[in-house]
Amino acid sequence: MDHSNVTTQRYRHASVGDDKVLATRFDIGCLDKSVDVEMICDRYRARLDTGNALFCCVDSISIREAIWRGRQQQVRAGRLFWTDGRMLGEVIRVLAAADPPGAIHYQTTLFAQAEAQAGRCTARSTIYAASITAGLMIHQFTRWLRQLPLDADTTLNLLSGEWSVATGN
Repeated sequence: MDHSNVTTQRYRHASVGDDKVLATRFDIGCLDKSVDVEMICDRYRARLDTGNALFCCVDSISIREAIWRGRQQQVRAGRLFWTDGRMLGEVIRVLAAADPPGAIHYQTTLFAQAEAQAGRCTARSTIYAASITAGLMIHQFTRWLRQLPLDADTTLNLLSGEWSVATGN
């Protein structure tokens, strides 16, 4: 992790140089020592067990697509909750899927790496945009846990005050 993650993703300065998963596990432990965090400090590989919920928080659309390819059948079968947080400055997009309609919609949001905005998603961002994105992802997870319908596609433009939500139905 580098210094830019302190101001944009709420990591501590003391964690600079650590892997994000290590810093996240430490911070969760500071909040609640009873939470058991299984840490896998490695790149995503299809053979990894991801449990029944996956939070996709990556900078690269090609990596995002590779993870999706490895897990989309579980989503389509209703065995996996999937949420993907995307940011460009103060524009936030949160996608969620846990059934065939959600999976079909999510597939339409993928595009070629060559079409992606250059740079990291938080390069022009602020700490509050990352926190809002995380909160919206957890909101979808909570809805899934409560067996409520998911919002398949939420976009929030903090600069213009525009908010749009599309359900997966």
